[in-house]
Amino acid sequence: MATKAATTAVDFARIYSTLGLGKETVAAVQAFRKRHADAQRVHAQYASQPTTVDIAHYRSILKNKAVVDEVEKQLKDFKPVTYDVSAQLKAIETFESKAIAKAKETEEKIDSELKELQSTLANIEEARPFEDLTVEEVGQAHPRIVEAVENMLKKGKWTVPGYKEKFGDMSLM
Repeated sequence: MATKAATTAVDFARIYSTLGLGKETVAAVQAFRKRHADAQRVHAQYASQPTTVDIAHYRSILKNKAVVDEVEKQLKDFKPVTYDVSAQLKAIETFESKAIAKAKETEEKIDSELKELQSTLANIEEARPFEDLTVEEVGQAHPRIVEAVENMLKKGKWTVPGYKEKFGDMSLM
């Protein structure tokens, strides 16, 4: 009973999205959950049915006692058939191993992304404010800016293309 309450309390959609599980993994887990729910429903249906046969009741109702004797004999001699479920168990183990492998792969992916985000956050926190940067520091960080400016100076271009359209003309004359 407690497991059913715990299962209903779990928000699987949120778990799928937070863990960043792939579509294949989510579909496999949902299919497994559906099969499990179906099996539980069928089990509950059959568990609620009576399992004993009242032979005395049938003896009192039926006139042909030989039929009741034959049924009673067959019930006593009945041996349930055993099924080899090793193939199903092997399939379940295979599914489980694939699910575990996918989960570990996802965990590694999330761990690497987390490390990248933490290093990015550390860089942001340690970075100097934009106002404190000098032109030389910007040029050292991005050498192609220096190259572009030098190229524009060589060609005699003193304005940046698109600047007036974006910021307007700031000249007083």
